[in-house]
Amino acid sequence: MALSTAFTDMFQVRHPIVLAPMGGSAGGALAAAVSNGGGLGLLGGGGGNRHWLERELPVVTAGTSQPWGVGFQSWAVDRSTVEYTLDWQPRAVMLSFGDPRPFVAAVRAAGATLIIQVTDLAEARQAVDVGADVIVAQGTEAGGHGARRGRSTLPFVPLVVDLAAPVPVLAAGGIADGRGVAAALALGAAGALIGTRFQATPEALADPAITKAILSGHGEDTERSSVLDIARGSPWPARYTGRTLGHPFLDQWRGREGELAADAAAQRAYQEGVARGELTPLPVWASEAVDLITELTPAASLVGELAAQAGEALARAAGQR
Repeated sequence: MALSTAFTDMFQVRHPIVLAPMGGSAGGALAAAVSNGGGLGLLGGGGGNRHWLERELPVVTAGTSQPWGVGFQSWAVDRSTVEYTLDWQPRAVMLSFGDPRPFVAAVRAAGATLIIQVTDLAEARQAVDVGADVIVAQGTEAGGHGARRGRSTLPFVPLVVDLAAPVPVLAAGGIADGRGVAAALALGAAGALIGTRFQATPEALADPAITKAILSGHGEDTERSSVLDIARGSPWPARYTGRTLGHPFLDQWRGREGELAADAAAQRAYQEGVARGELTPLPVWASEAVDLITELTPAASLVGELAAQAGEALARAAGQR
């Protein structure tokens, strides 16, 4: 079953599967591999670290002739970095977590497709108002950052689909296999944006300890919190928390975020624990679907596997198999 949607038509890609632009770990090799596999690879530009972009942009451009893009955190990136990235001619720019309006004109002027990720209906209305070409509806099951007070993927995606029509919507949050992709399409989405599953690929820029934790992780062990952002001195807006696997600092400081923010010695202890190798270099961002991830799979092959699984799931649902 060919999974042709408004999204695949827009980008002329084979599969309605998009790599989430995971800050730092979705590097050029991973983005290129996803694009070569028939999806859309998005480079994880995060807050716009110029040194990282200077290293990874040549990798993705050399690694694929297929459409690719880049994602940024709107609250953290500056316009000059977005403009620098647009000089590399990405097919798409995705903006998440914060006001996208300061960057819209630059994206439009470069002729790139504007993708905006939203975590609530207010953000969805703003995305429609600014003229997003594609909207990503992220549910709270997602690994990494998302809304402190949001909705789960199942009820949230159809609301955004109805609100944004005819703008294509991608579903995100808790999607780690082809059944999740099929569910996204059944909800009215034109595709799925997937993060945690692509962390467990050889192309991801992930520390081996993080990959090992994902492969053995369980969804019930994930937690959404601001503790680890505070501990590592990352100034994320309070409205966005991060879903991670368990961590010693979570157990120690859960419910005491204010105390942690004022405790410089505790924050130093976190950094020292990382330096000694007692703590992972970054929190293990992981979605509630992490149980479904049990093996390391090359990213290009994974795209095809997810699409095939989705087609089979949809066929079963239609009573064809």
